[in-house]
Amino acid sequence: MGEQAAIHHTLKTVFGFHQFRAPQQEVIERVVAGEDVFLVMPTGGGKSLCYQVPALHRDGVAIVVSPLIALMKDQVDALLDNGVRAACLNSSLTSDEARFVLRQVHRNELDLLYVAPERLLLSDFLGVLASVKLALFAIDEAHCISQWGHDFRPDYVKLGQLRSTFPDVPIVAMTATADPETRKDIVRQLGIGQATVFVAGFDRPNITYTVVPKQKPFVQLTRFLNGRDDESGIIYALSRKRVEQIAGQLQNAGFSAAAYHAGLSDKERSRVQNAFRCDDLRIVVATVAFGMGIDKPNVRFVVHYDMPKSIESYYQETGRAGRDGLPSEALMLFGMGDVMTARSLIENSDNAERVRVELQKLNAMVAYGEALTCRRRALLSYFGDQRDDDCGNCDICTDPPQRFDASKQAQKALSCVYRVGERFGVRHVVDVLRGAKNQRITDLRHDELTTYGIGADLSTVQWENIFRQLIHLGYLVQDFTRYGVLGLSPAARPVLKGEIEVILGLPRAVIKPEEKVKRRRGADFGHHQELFDNLRTLRKSIADAARVPPFVVFSDATLLEMASSRPRDERELLAVTGVGEHKLSKYGVAFLTVINGRDIDFDKSGT
Repeated sequence: MGEQAAIHHTLKTVFGFHQFRAPQQEVIERVVAGEDVFLVMPTGGGKSLCYQVPALHRDGVAIVVSPLIALMKDQVDALLDNGVRAACLNSSLTSDEARFVLRQVHRNELDLLYVAPERLLLSDFLGVLASVKLALFAIDEAHCISQWGHDFRPDYVKLGQLRSTFPDVPIVAMTATADPETRKDIVRQLGIGQATVFVAGFDRPNITYTVVPKQKPFVQLTRFLNGRDDESGIIYALSRKRVEQIAGQLQNAGFSAAAYHAGLSDKERSRVQNAFRCDDLRIVVATVAFGMGIDKPNVRFVVHYDMPKSIESYYQETGRAGRDGLPSEALMLFGMGDVMTARSLIENSDNAERVRVELQKLNAMVAYGEALTCRRRALLSYFGDQRDDDCGNCDICTDPPQRFDASKQAQKALSCVYRVGERFGVRHVVDVLRGAKNQRITDLRHDELTTYGIGADLSTVQWENIFRQLIHLGYLVQDFTRYGVLGLSPAARPVLKGEIEVILGLPRAVIKPEEKVKRRRGADFGHHQELFDNLRTLRKSIADAARVPPFVVFSDATLLEMASSRPRDERELLAVTGVGEHKLSKYGVAFLTVINGRDIDFDKSGT
């Protein structure tokens, strides 16, 4: 069997998938061949397969660097359930358990070993790795290594020594959230300049994005939650006090909810996290301390009760919804009070450069909240992922603002950016357009430019709105490493030449947010709902008996495919996405029994 055929065989028999998503196959083939790879892929896009499959096709153990214990456990549980030899080494293990894992490493009894970055770089552990055959290094959440990333971690910076210490071991670095500057910095920090870079896009088409003005936030929240009795979700707030307040109010209102933040005891955080993973808790109200370690694919909604500090944070946090590909929602309550709170949190730092970068990113987040263009286009353009059409699956697309032909204004704006040398931010360009008389403009002699004063007919607010939309539509790009400097994208040329029209949105005169926070249609199981519910009950029984989260057994997407295709035997069940040979042998009889309408003793189904 050739290597390509062998890789496909592993995909089907071990993981239960019939085909790769782009660009998984090419990534896997390069890693199997021993090459370095840097991969940017949206949450739920299948990053883990890009190192798990190569780990089964290269000699030695694959070392996976993962930042959180809970995420390691979920990954290891899922691999073990697929029949893959995997383990983790972290502070949750007893000394005897840790020694057992190390013995497995020495005896070549593991395909994958998950470790935290601080553990990996201990001299004793590096000595262990130097004495065994290594298949590869996989670095998850690689944005943590970059000062430009939204979740910079000093421990990650030290990972740069892996390339010099183990020059012949391929490195796979992965992230879901990295703008172009962050991507360059990650590659540089890791010393993988020869790595092939794959950017698989940032779009999550199954997520509906909605932003509404924050007025009566708890009323807006409960209106959104009503009717979602069987759905799991996460609600993010900026402070611990706010988290506990919201969780308490939800509990008093009869919702299955709990608080999660860094100020709680380890025991309580573990209890909440495990209850949520196991579908025993519906809603977690949390600070950003919660989420990165969650591999739960059936989170149906994410609510930002408070605005996050950056688009990277927003993108990663909303990306925890709908990892299984089923319809999900992302709601943000947007208020200027949150902007002031976020600004004060950012400015409470002694690192002036870090403050500058984060304030630039906050401004981009505010621009997203005030967007009058398709939310998805605005979100994707931030990461340099341009799309030419509106998504039809966000609040701007389903309830569009009044439009106007802004072709002339766009030409003026783009021309002015060009005339100032593509070296200034929005505020200065607007001042030039409006003919402002200030010392900076005089010193730079920008009052002598042909674009000086040509936009005096519009207010500063009107011009800022136009620039915001031109950025979101991809005609302009902002460089946050250079004070938010504006530059022209290739898409600007036909606008400047008058070859295309630019249609922009007008700010809404009257907004009724209470009308917009309403239940949208979620995952539609139609006439399959009853069987889907029965399969979910069986899955929960099996998972509880095995002491693993239900999604480790099968995802909601797999159960829905079972309910819709109704396989009659093991051959047909094996054709369902997510059913590999190992899981077929473990669970096939029980699930076929329910699918074919026979009674099953749920109390015994997990044995």
